[in-house]
Amino acid sequence: MEFLLKYLKFRRKVIFAFFICFILLLLSFALYHLPLMAVVYPMGLFCLGSILFTAVDVYRTLQKHNKLVQLQSLTAELIDEMPSIETQEDEDYQAIIHLLRDEQAQLKNRMELRYADMMDYYTTWVHQIKTPIASMRLNLQNEDSEFSRKVAEDLQRIEQYVEMVLAFLRLDSESTDYVIRRYDLDEIVKSVVRKFSTQFIRRKIRLQYEPLHTDVITDEKWLSFVVEQVLSNALKYTQNGTISISMEQPNTLCIRDTGIGIAAEDLPRIFDKGYTGYNGRSDKRASGIGLHLCKRICNNLGHTIKAESAPGSGTVIRIGLDQSKMELE
Repeated sequence: MEFLLKYLKFRRKVIFAFFICFILLLLSFALYHLPLMAVVYPMGLFCLGSILFTAVDVYRTLQKHNKLVQLQSLTAELIDEMPSIETQEDEDYQAIIHLLRDEQAQLKNRMELRYADMMDYYTTWVHQIKTPIASMRLNLQNEDSEFSRKVAEDLQRIEQYVEMVLAFLRLDSESTDYVIRRYDLDEIVKSVVRKFSTQFIRRKIRLQYEPLHTDVITDEKWLSFVVEQVLSNALKYTQNGTISISMEQPNTLCIRDTGIGIAAEDLPRIFDKGYTGYNGRSDKRASGIGLHLCKRICNNLGHTIKAESAPGSGTVIRIGLDQSKMELE
């Protein structure tokens, strides 16, 4: 019914012309005072022909409409056959569409080249910047002072930012290097915890670690990145107290801290790109990128990540390690 109403709306000029012709014919017959049967017969043929023409036009228009609706669900690259050209208007519109598709293809090629160049540059930059960081860390190994430990923590934070840049770029790549296998979750989490061991000791924050005893199907590198970001945030916003790591059912990694917590109005948006919230505005180093990347990585791995928090009561991050969507390599 909706299609028929639209058809009548778009064909209103033709319908109006039909009625004008019908009235003119009636007037012509009336002026010549023709017998009734001489009028009814040609007018009947005229109406029958008009009805048949309209029915055929409605059918062909409906077929074209259905074809175009099917094409709407496809991407530009998959559209290889347009409806047949029946009018000059159809030909003009299809010519415009072909021009736009060609322009889109050229733009996509240029963007892919620019993205590839940017990836090459930043990948090279990351590897280059790691060299002086490693050198500085090596030099600090010979010193054991409050100053050297603070510098080592700053170096670790720089390494995190470098890895964050690389992760941000790689997530937009069509060929992200996922290696999906079965891993021991304890090994993944413990390797991350060891990176922050000096911070736990220097700031006298207690780590409560319960053995996880869980195998998980995931990508070790990317899941390590997620755990590292979450643990880094826990340390950043916990001045004193405890950070605990444990498993909850069903198959959920839980990282809990006793830090300053997150405001209720900020909690729904902490995984949004660039959102820092009240805590981020008080800490000028916050970028609002870390948790956003964690959310995207978990989505790509088939995992989930959720947060519970209240101001002054700490924060709980739960990473659901769903294995049903992953395939072993």
